[in-house]
Amino acid sequence: MSVTEPAPAVVPAAHEAAGILRRQSARESAARTYARALPIVPVRARGMTIEGADGQRYLDCLSGAGTLALGHNHPVVLQAIRTVLDSGAPLHVLDLATPVKDAFTTELFRTLPPALADRGRIQFCGPAGTDAVEAALKLARTATGREGLLAFTGAYHGMTAGALEASGGARDVRVARLPYPQDYRCPFGIGGARGAELAARWTENVLDDTKSGVPAPAAMILEPVQGEGGVLPAPDAWLRRMREITAARGIPLIADEVQTGVGRTGAVWAVEHSGIVPDVLVLSKAIGGSLPLAVVVYRDDLDVWPPGAHAGTFRGNQLAMAAGAATLAYVRENRLAERAADLGNRMLAGLRSLAADHDCVGEVRGLGLMLGVELVDAEGSQLAGGGGESGGAAQQLPYDHQVPHQRSPLPQQPHPQPHDQPHPHPHDRPDHPPHDLPDTRPHPADPDLAAAVQRECLRRGLIVELGGRHSSVVRLLPPLTITDEQATAVLDRLADALTAAERSHRRAATGRSRPDHA
Repeated sequence: MSVTEPAPAVVPAAHEAAGILRRQSARESAARTYARALPIVPVRARGMTIEGADGQRYLDCLSGAGTLALGHNHPVVLQAIRTVLDSGAPLHVLDLATPVKDAFTTELFRTLPPALADRGRIQFCGPAGTDAVEAALKLARTATGREGLLAFTGAYHGMTAGALEASGGARDVRVARLPYPQDYRCPFGIGGARGAELAARWTENVLDDTKSGVPAPAAMILEPVQGEGGVLPAPDAWLRRMREITAARGIPLIADEVQTGVGRTGAVWAVEHSGIVPDVLVLSKAIGGSLPLAVVVYRDDLDVWPPGAHAGTFRGNQLAMAAGAATLAYVRENRLAERAADLGNRMLAGLRSLAADHDCVGEVRGLGLMLGVELVDAEGSQLAGGGGESGGAAQQLPYDHQVPHQRSPLPQQPHPQPHDQPHPHPHDRPDHPPHDLPDTRPHPADPDLAAAVQRECLRRGLIVELGGRHSSVVRLLPPLTITDEQATAVLDRLADALTAAERSHRRAATGRSRPDHA
């Protein structure tokens, strides 16, 4: 199979595409996102290949933000949709029972962890993952009679009010924010198993300390892999601790698998890596086979809400259910989750080799075919507010980002003399000597470089997404059907784009720092 699959030659002229882009810019909301970074007009798509109106073909490593498990217009998905259309079946049925819905539910439950499937109930929601999150939170609050929520730094659960409240960028909310374990930007400065253990102990302390200010919550919600947060896979042992902590205290555990589900991480559901069984599973994106669909699956003893407690006009999307059932079956029958695990490991190794040649690669991480490369300013100091996770003393310097778990203390910079800068306000003066703690802060994130890499990728026919706290993580979300040849092309194009972006970025930085002799 070729790297970019053939597509029909009849496409709009390039000048027509330019007009479409101009009209989009003039008519659509300022809130549009992907269209700003990816100024293309897709007219054909098949598998991993998108063809633009200008005739250029792209390898799509965005996949509808993880929606397209089988890529664009997979034959089994198209056939499932045609079958429903040709049958004369109703396309809109609210929450009525239909053969199509029954087939979807049966296939979905077949893939679930048995302990959840055996006692599971399913709620069909509005057609977006954020509505399924809202339903899960509402369910937990109804079942427990409690209002509060435990959520994690860096989380992303959707754009509606309740889902945003649980997400990492929320303000003025009724959510207790807990540390999510990670290595490169560990909030405790150590990473690894010890960092995850401290994060778990923090959670226990918040719940058990009567003076923590956190009342007994209605639920804990977490992502097994934080996608928008920067591709951060949660350690299996930490997930098991979260399950143990919540179960011992009667707190429902909600796993948000909107982006990680349907084989993306190398298991059908990402919670399977750790072996935990959540009380509530939130699903969307790939379960609709490229069409809008969202559901919540939960333990039967939580099913205490009254009729109509959560509803939605478009929760009966027959075409999405047919496409979703076909996708789930194809992933299962062709063992695509196992394929994602194997190919993902090989791609991860290839991406990590970039770090040897590029100081700007802070960390490469991922699970299955959910991969990320964090780009940093390798020459910049990690000052407070300069791309770190938790603030800190401005005197601290970055450590060698290639060995985040074996850091040596670096000498402190000498304090500037009074004649070097204006005298600070008395209240701003440091009244204490420098601390003797080891420097454990990574290099600052470099979102400008990441944006440049994304642009260079697009020029080379590769579509990638940016994520992470400062949009400095280049994300790869290829379809599970990606071939070995296509995977190699992705890595080659990304490596070439990184080299080009780093070179131009360095030239731009040199130009900014050159003194003006005019």
